[in-house]
Parts: sequence; structure tokens; C-alpha cells
Amino acid sequence: MAPGRQTIAEQFVEVLRQAGVDHIYGLVGDSLNPIVDAVRRSPGIEWVHVHNEEAAAFAAGAEAQLTGRLAVCAGSSGPGNTHLIQGLYDAHRNGAPVLALASHIPAAQIGTGFFQETHPDRLFAECSHYSELISSPRQLPRVLRIAIQTALGHGGVSVVALPGDLAAMPAAQSTGTSTLAAPQGAVVPSDEQVRALADALNAAETVTLFCGAGVRGAHAEVMELAGTLLSPVGHALGGKEWIQFDNPYDVGMSGLLGYGACYDATHEADLLVLLGTDFPYDAFLPQRATAQVDRDAAKLGRRTLVSWPVHGDVRATIAKLLPLLEPKRDRAFLDNMLRRHAQTLEKVVAAYTRNVEKHVPVHPEYVAAVLDELAADDAIFTVDTGMNNVWAARYLTPNGRRRVIGSWRHGTMANALPQAIGAQRSHPGRQVISLSGDGGLSMLLGELLTVRLHRLPLKLVVMNNASLGMVKLEMLVEGMPDHETDHPPHDFAAIARAAGLDAIRIEDPAAVRDGLADGLSRPGPVLIEVVTDPNALSMPPSITADQVKGFALAASKLVVEGGVGRMIDLARSNLRNIPRP
Repeated sequence: MAPGRQTIAEQFVEVLRQAGVDHIYGLVGDSLNPIVDAVRRSPGIEWVHVHNEEAAAFAAGAEAQLTGRLAVCAGSSGPGNTHLIQGLYDAHRNGAPVLALASHIPAAQIGTGFFQETHPDRLFAECSHYSELISSPRQLPRVLRIAIQTALGHGGVSVVALPGDLAAMPAAQSTGTSTLAAPQGAVVPSDEQVRALADALNAAETVTLFCGAGVRGAHAEVMELAGTLLSPVGHALGGKEWIQFDNPYDVGMSGLLGYGACYDATHEADLLVLLGTDFPYDAFLPQRATAQVDRDAAKLGRRTLVSWPVHGDVRATIAKLLPLLEPKRDRAFLDNMLRRHAQTLEKVVAAYTRNVEKHVPVHPEYVAAVLDELAADDAIFTVDTGMNNVWAARYLTPNGRRRVIGSWRHGTMANALPQAIGAQRSHPGRQVISLSGDGGLSMLLGELLTVRLHRLPLKLVVMNNASLGMVKLEMLVEGMPDHETDHPPHDFAAIARAAGLDAIRIEDPAAVRDGLADGLSRPGPVLIEVVTDPNALSMPPSITADQVKGFALAASKLVVEGGVGRMIDLARSNLRNIPRP
């Protein structure tokens, strides 16, 4: 279309269509009106209405993670786009290619303290690779294409701030065509770095591999490497879905959510190799010479001491590494760790999934275990931050087809439901299950209306323990009696029905299996609420003397303050979960 006949808003939408975008998550309003109207008149793209812009950003981030393609969200000037920030932080830390349109006050009013004035180009700088203000029609479409390619190329967020009045102006130049795409090439490591790592591996008697999300697409290669080195394979939460399945070397997960023998394996091996992980909890990593492989050179050595850094993709690195390795013969270390792992699973992970049919309130572990059995082989799970992370990490079984996403790196509450909206919207044929906590769900409760509005057939499983369980555990470990972590119980099933959704409420443990099966089989959106035990707290696989002391101190304070009944319940709930020396 010739210049002058197309508006900036129409040009903006045309570029999005060229980038393969078919919808925008957002909440309509004032400065966004020209864009929304352009979407209305443009075939092949639609507006996905949400009830809070925070949910729009989470939904876009989930879609981008699951598809690898650009996803888009938008917020109107001032309060509208500032709501985006929580979800954008999460998307950026997850490396999800998201473009955020932050519409702005009239261009002539910027800098005058005008109604709803903020400076979005500054506000979003920390949670984006690119954040720029468009102040002239001549900046389009070039700036928009730069923003899109930056989000795709670096993996993360780009933000474009666009004044509403400018969006309604005529375009200054033709849009043209351009192909924008995420990088597909592999990062191949240097021969020198691979040779140095091979020498270190050949010299070490025992080796452990610790895997993160960067092992995606390299499952077979990691298994071959582990078999050559007779190495236990542990993982961070981000690596679980890519490496735990079909893995005879698996020793579980490390960190506060961890389980199994992973902690022991990473600390007792002569050499630890970090594969595609930026695991942030350095307290769970040995602070001695390790090896690390990552496609992002900036991540090498920032969590522990690295003597053998390799800048490259995991798959490409292993391909160059294997011919240089001397196969190990002694299985003693591997077999010892596998035995420890099995013993730990028998004592800890399965503790609440046996003989629980009469326990009221329901054990959340039991719910997660049954849900794992009933869910589809290609289900997409979205998981709220908090104790739901623990149950998902320990009980949801990956198989190479399932996806499990959450706010693993940003750690925000309220992520699961809006992420499920993005997952279901971008994968209409897949089973999508939101594993939500009562605390997280209540923060963005209005998104139940979004689910109803778009008739998204997602299944929302709510663990309702009337408590902020993870915060309670943190307080107890630090020696503080839990305070303000519990609240009066709410009937979320009743709330969901009032919002027009189908809903099931489960209070009897004997009804868990049939209730979950019923809810998962019903058409359309269904909320399945399970009233769970607030005292079912998780203990990490390795705890320090100070943490034990803190937990005991909190227990004694509760007894002194008249909370003996609560402490008895807590002790009974966690007796078999406390690690034994």
C-alpha cells in the first residue's frame, strides 16, 4: 500500500502478520484503540481479550516457550502497560521471544506530567533485550522489525512504546516485506575447549552430569555420554522434561525442590559437568573445579568454579567429545548412586501416595501422583510457584511429549492460569492442565472469566490448602513460627460456577481418582478443586545443621505458644520426608 493510505497502526499489524503472529493478548483501551481497530480490520489476526494485562504477558510468554515463535501482548498507556511487567520479567528470564506493545500518551504530551504518563522505554529496560520509543512515523516499520528480530535472535522480550495518536497517523513509507525468524544454527565449540574437557573426563575416576533446559534435543547424546562415562545424570527443574525420561542413569533433581541422590552425586564425583544449565542455587553446587557446557558464553562460570568451560550447544559438543573419550569400566560409583536414589524415592517421594484413602485433608502428593497417571501422554502442564512446584517436580512424569512450564526462574505467584490460557490458545488440540495453588489462583482470579469468554477447554486443578505452604516452610526453616501464612478456606468451585465454568470440589481422598478422571474427561473448561493438607511440607534432599536447628526452634516456639496440636500434625505429615543420614 502506498504511503499515506495506510496508518501506522495498520502498518504495525501488517509487520506482525509477516512475522507469523496470528493473535495479540491484551486489554483494549484508549491509546491502544488504533491498534485494536487495525486488528479488527485485518484478516488472519485477532485480539485475545484478558482481564489483566499481567495475564496477557504470561499467556504470551507461555505460547512463545511452547512454540518457539514470536508471541505478542499489549497494554494501554500508564497503568495498562505497567501491569505487563510481571509477565514480561518471567518471559525474559525464560528466554521466550515476546514482543510487548506498550502504548503511550499523546506524543506532544510526553515529558509534561500528563495523565497516566510513564516512560515505558525506561520502565521495561531491565526485563527486555530491546525497549524503544517510537516518536516519528518514519521509524516504522524498521524499529518494529528490529524489535521482533531482537526478541527472536536473543530469546527474550522486546518492547515498543507507541503513542496512541501517532498510531493513528498515516504511514510515512511503504511496509515492504521481510522474513523474520528465530536462529536455527548450532553453536559448535572449539576443538581446543573440547579437547581440554575430554582430557579432564578421561583423568577423572568418577563423573556426574547435571542437566538443564539446554539439553533439549540432545537426550540421545547425553545418554550415550553417560553410558561412556558410567555417569549418574541429575537435573535442574528446567531440565526435567528433557532428560528424565528413558534415562537409566537418573538420580533425580537438586535444589530446594529436589529429591533423590542428585545432591550426593554432584558432590561426591571427581568431576561435575554442567550441561546447558544456569542453575542459580549455588549452595547446592560444589564450589570446586567443574566443567560447563553452554551455548551462552555469559553463563559460563557464574554459579561455581569452572576449570573446563565449553562454549557450544550440548548436542554439538557431545558429538565432538565422544570420539575423544576413553570408556570407563568401573560401575561402582554409578550403581551406588542409583541405589541411594531408589532408596530415597521409596522413603520420600512415595511417602504420601500409599495408604492415603482415609487421610483428611487430602495429601497433595497423592493428588499429583493420580493426576500424573490420568493426564494425557502429550499433556501440557502449567504450574504455580510454591508447593505446587514441589509436587510437579516430584510426581509429574515426563516422557518426551509432555510439557511442564512454570515460573522457574522469576518465581512469581499467579503464573499457572494465565500460562495455561496461552498454552491452550496456541495448542487447541492438546490437553492443558493448570496446577494452581489457592494463593496463586486468587491473585488473578478474574482470568477465570477469560477462560469462559474464549471457551478454552483447559482443566484447572486447584490445590486448596488455605495456606501459603512454601512461605510457611521458609519461616520454619529460618526458626520463625509461621505467621500470616494461613487464611480462611474458600470454595473455588463455587466461584468458578458463578463465573460460568464447570467445577468439581473434592474433599474425600477416596474421591480423588474418580473426581480427577471425571473432570479431565468433561468437555470445555473445568475447575477441579481438591482440599489438601496445609501441613504437607517438603524438605529438600540435603539440609544443613542450621536449617534443622531453625526448624526445631520454630517447633519449640509453636509448642510454647500453644500450637502443640499443629506441630503434632506437622510432624506426622513430614516424618518420613526428613532426610536420614
